[in-house]
Amino acid sequence: MSQVGSSIDLETSVGYLLKEASSALRTAMEAELRPLGMTITHYSCLELLAQRPGLSNSELARGAFVTRQSMNVLLQALEREGLVRRADRAPTGRALPTELTAAGRRQLAVASAAVRGVEDRMTADLTEATRRQLAEALAGFVTALRQPGHGLD
Repeated sequence: MSQVGSSIDLETSVGYLLKEASSALRTAMEAELRPLGMTITHYSCLELLAQRPGLSNSELARGAFVTRQSMNVLLQALEREGLVRRADRAPTGRALPTELTAAGRRQLAVASAAVRGVEDRMTADLTEATRRQLAEALAGFVTALRQPGHGLD
């Protein structure tokens, strides 16, 4: 039996509201990406490669919040579709760097516009100053939770 003062008010719980917002954002993004034949992971992979060309499978997996195995399967599919190109051999170590092809950049441009539309809809009622404050607060949450002793390091 829980004690009266120990329960969380879901209407004001920052953690719960973040999870609810994350779920709503994911649903809206999926609805925009599905007609383009893309998943959120597919989009994330292309976006990461556009911003950081040459990332390895492991780096892409971390950036897209999926397993290395899932990312490897996705990269193989993207390579077959001509959207990414991977080196035949690693320049150093075992990691094969990956980069977007021209077709991948074209697909990303369409997907980025769709995702930007979702984010614009989500933040339409916020001022620019409030958007900056929100971004800073969210980045601060990530930093705080990744500090040693929080289990995410």
